[in-house]
Amino acid sequence: MTIAGKINALVIAIVVSMSVLVTGFTSISEYSLERDRLLSGLAAQATGGPDLALYLFFGAEDALTASVDGLLLPEPVHYAVIFDTEGEVILTRPSANRDKKPQFAALRKGLSQADSGLSSLDAAGHEVGGGLPGALLGADRYFHLTLPLVSAVNPMQEGISQEDFLLAASRPAAEKARHVIGYLQLAVNQRALLLQVLPGILLVIVACVIFALLCLFLSLAFTRRITAPISHLAKVADGISSGNLEEPVRVSGSGEVRDIANIINRVIADVSSYKKERDVDHQLLSMKVEERNVQLSRRNEELNRAVKQVTKTKNRLRQMAYYDALTSLPNRRLFTEQLSLLLKLSNRNSQMLALLFLDLDNFKRINDSLGHSAGDLLLREVGLRLSGCVRDSDVVAHYVDNTAKIDVSRLGGDEFTVVLNQVDKAESAALVAQRLMTTLTEPMLIDGHELVVTPSIGIALAPEHAEDVEGLLRCADTAMYHAKSAGKAAFLFYDSSMEETGLERLALENDLRKALENNELVLFYQPQVDTQAGKVVGAEALMRWRHPEQGLIPPFRFIPLAEEMGLIAAMGEWTIREACNQVKRFAAAGVVLPKVAVNVSALQFTPSFSRKVRAILEETGVDPGVLELELTEGVVMGDTSTSVQALGELRDLGVSLSIDDFGTGYSSLSYLSRFPLDELKIDRSFVVDAVESEEGASLVRAIVAMAQGLGLKLVAEGVETLEQYDFMTATGATVIQGYLFSPPVPADELAPLLSPWHFQEQIQGLEGNIQR
Repeated sequence: MTIAGKINALVIAIVVSMSVLVTGFTSISEYSLERDRLLSGLAAQATGGPDLALYLFFGAEDALTASVDGLLLPEPVHYAVIFDTEGEVILTRPSANRDKKPQFAALRKGLSQADSGLSSLDAAGHEVGGGLPGALLGADRYFHLTLPLVSAVNPMQEGISQEDFLLAASRPAAEKARHVIGYLQLAVNQRALLLQVLPGILLVIVACVIFALLCLFLSLAFTRRITAPISHLAKVADGISSGNLEEPVRVSGSGEVRDIANIINRVIADVSSYKKERDVDHQLLSMKVEERNVQLSRRNEELNRAVKQVTKTKNRLRQMAYYDALTSLPNRRLFTEQLSLLLKLSNRNSQMLALLFLDLDNFKRINDSLGHSAGDLLLREVGLRLSGCVRDSDVVAHYVDNTAKIDVSRLGGDEFTVVLNQVDKAESAALVAQRLMTTLTEPMLIDGHELVVTPSIGIALAPEHAEDVEGLLRCADTAMYHAKSAGKAAFLFYDSSMEETGLERLALENDLRKALENNELVLFYQPQVDTQAGKVVGAEALMRWRHPEQGLIPPFRFIPLAEEMGLIAAMGEWTIREACNQVKRFAAAGVVLPKVAVNVSALQFTPSFSRKVRAILEETGVDPGVLELELTEGVVMGDTSTSVQALGELRDLGVSLSIDDFGTGYSSLSYLSRFPLDELKIDRSFVVDAVESEEGASLVRAIVAMAQGLGLKLVAEGVETLEQYDFMTATGATVIQGYLFSPPVPADELAPLLSPWHFQEQIQGLEGNIQR
C-alpha cells in the first residue's frame, strides 16, 4: 500500500472509529438514562404514596389491582407481582404471566427485608447484563425491580382502620416504625425499553454518518495533493527493498523531494556493495546455524527421553512405595501419612473423623481351599467393591459433608480401612458401614466358584476415641475383633470397656498356644442311644479346655480363637487321635464303644485332610469303621468337585461320614445324593421347633423322610424333653443324642453307660409316659 493509501486509510479508520465510539457512547447513555428514569419513576410511583401498602394491608383486591395496573402503563413494563412477606404470590397482573415469573428467593437473594432489589435475568432465571448489549442479545431479558411495601402500622395490631393507617403514614419519617407487609415485583422488558429509545439512537447514528462522510471527503482531497510525490518515492523504495538496485531515482517536485531522491540513489550504490558482502556472510552463517540446529535437536531429543524415563521411574517407585501391588489401593504407609494429616486438620477445625477397620470373615478358609491365586482375586474384587461403594455420592453425600475426603486402603492380608473425614455424627459412619456390608455380601464369582464373603467392621471416632493414628487404629482394630467375636458379619463402635476384654482375649490366646503342649485339652463324650435296641450305638467326642486357673472352658470360647490363630488344624488332629486312642483304651478294658464321632472344622477340611486321617488310623491301629467324621454343610459345599474327591478318599478308608447341623447351612439337597454320606444329624434348633410349631414339625418330617429315602442313618441331637423324644421317635429318628439321656461326660464316666441295656429301663419309663 502507498503512503497516500496508508494516510487515507488512517484517516478513514480514525473518522470511522470516532463515529462508532460517539454513536455507541450516545446510544448506551440514552438507553441507560431511559432505563434509570423509568425504574426511578416506577419506584417513586409505587412507594411514593401509601396506596399499595393500604390496599395490601386491608386486602382490597380490586383497588390493589387498579393501582398495580397503573404501574403497567409504560410499554416496557410487562407484568407485576405482589408477594407477601413469605414470598407467596398474592396478585399477578396481567394474570397470563403467572407461570413465567422467576422465584421470589432468587429475586431477594442477598437483600435484607427492607431493601429494594434490582436484578437482570433471562427466561431461565440466569443473571445477565443489564446494558444495551444485553437488550440486543435477547427479547426474553427483564429488569426485575422488587420494592418492599411498608406499613407505618404493625400488621399484628388489631382494630386498625384505614384512617389510622393513613394518619400513621402521614407522620414524619422519624416517628414512623417501618413494617414490611409485602413486596412488589415489576418486570421491565429490556428489548421493549430499547425500542422506546430507538428513535433517538437512530437520529444520533444518522448525524454521525453524515459527519464521517464529510470528514472523509475533505481529508482524501487534501492528502492526495501532498502525498503524490512521496507515493512515487515510496514505490521506488519498495522496488529497492525487493532487490531492484540498478535504475537511479528520477522524480519531479519540491527541493526536499529531490534531496530525498539523491539520498536514495547514494543508498542504492552503498546497498549494492553491502549486499554482495552480506550474501557471502549469510551463506557461511546459514551453514553454521544449520549445523548447530542439528546438534541441538539431537541433544533435545536425548534430554526429553531422559526426562520421560526419570518421570516414569519416579512414578513407578511412588506406586511401589505408597500403593498395594495387588489391589492398587493405598498401602499402610500412605494410609498412615494421609490419616495423620486428616487428624491434624480435623483437630484444627474441630471436626469429627471416622475410621472403619474391615476384616474378611473366614478368608483363610477360602485361601486354603481354593488356593492363593483365588484369594488374590477375591481381595482385588473386595477392593474394587469398597472403592466403588464409598465413591457413590448418592450414598455418602447424604450423610457426610460433600467436601469430605473418603479413602479406602489395604493394610495387608484381608484387612482394609475406610476413612471418613468431616463426619457430622456417629450415625453417618454407621450408615456407611452398613452400605459396605451390603455391597460385600453380594455373591462373587471367583475362578468359577460363587463365593459370599462377609466383613467384620470396627469403627473408631476421632477425637472421641483417640487423637493419633496409632491410637485410632488400635481402637478400630479392637472394635473389629469384638464384632468378629460377636458372630461376624457385623459392625461395632469402639468402647473403652473393650480394652479389658481385649486384654483377656490376648491372655487367652497366649494360654491357648500352650494348651496342646501342656496337655490341657480333654475330650468329653455324649452318648447316642438307639431307643429301639435300648443301647448306646456311638458317642460324639467334644473338646474341652481344662485351664489351670479358669477351670473347664467351653468350646464356644476357644474354638473361634483357635480358628483365627490357625491352631484349629492341629487341635482337630489331636481330637481324632485322642478319640481313636480312647477307643483302644476302652477295648483294652473290655468296654466296647461301637462308634466315636468327631467334628471337623471348615479350616481343617483341606486337600491333605484324608492323608492325615489315614496316618492317624495307621498310628493308632483302630478299625476305621469305628471313626465317624461329622462335617457341616458349609465344609462340603465350599468346593463341590474337591469335596467329592476328599469325601471319596475318606470313604475308601472305611470312615463313616455324617452331615452335622443339617438344614442350618446351604440346605442344598442335591449334594446328599452326590456325596458318599452315611448319616444325617438333625440340628437341635429343628428338634425344638418341631414341638413348638406345626411348620417346624412338618420340616422335621420332611428331613426324616428324605434321609430314609436316601438310605441315610438319622441322629436327633439336643433332645432334652419327653415331648421332643416322643415326636422324634414317632417320626422315625430313633437314635437320640441329648441331655435327656446324658450330658457330655469324661471318658471314665462314659464307660458305665456303654454296658448293654444301660438305658433300657429309662427308655421303658419314657415310653410308659407317652400317650400315643
